[in-house]
Amino acid sequence: MSRCPWTGNDPLMISYHDLEWGLPLHDDRALFELLILEGFQAGLSWKSVLYKRDAFRRAFRGFDPEVVARFSEGHIERLLQDPGIIRNRAKVRSAVTNARAFLEVREEFGSFDPFIRELAGAAPRINRWEAMSQLPTRTEQSDRMSRELVRRGFKFVGSVICYAFMQAAGMVNDHLVTCPRWAEVQKAPV
Repeated sequence: MSRCPWTGNDPLMISYHDLEWGLPLHDDRALFELLILEGFQAGLSWKSVLYKRDAFRRAFRGFDPEVVARFSEGHIERLLQDPGIIRNRAKVRSAVTNARAFLEVREEFGSFDPFIRELAGAAPRINRWEAMSQLPTRTEQSDRMSRELVRRGFKFVGSVICYAFMQAAGMVNDHLVTCPRWAEVQKAPV
């Protein structure tokens, strides 16, 4: 059996695949971080975001949504000068907007996790793909998630971004059946 081919031979991508991608994620702060990073990925590769993840964590103060929600225009301007992150004005602004919307959801539901999991379909979906070409880039669930997040004021949450978020956060198992992680992530606590 061999791991999913999207990792290539890159050690950081392999580590991410083997230790994180597809494991059920329930921690609100970690879900917020992942949603923001997936938004920064728009038009780019996950590899480009992953290599900047530590810098993003520093710049966005550990992705604490309460802190990010209070970022001022001055703070946004300083972030746009940070060479360690992706310096796209719309994406940086969306992180602040999304932090505010995230806090509103958390206030309403007590936690972001049950809200987002319900949009994804509650129980993780177990796919049985044999080739990367079979993986969808969006689904009915990611369409629904995107619509609801947009309705609540989130930005950079299109259906493709939402599906990538669902894959990474273990809401769907899109490891290939030939990958050892396909069976391993199913054993993880849901």
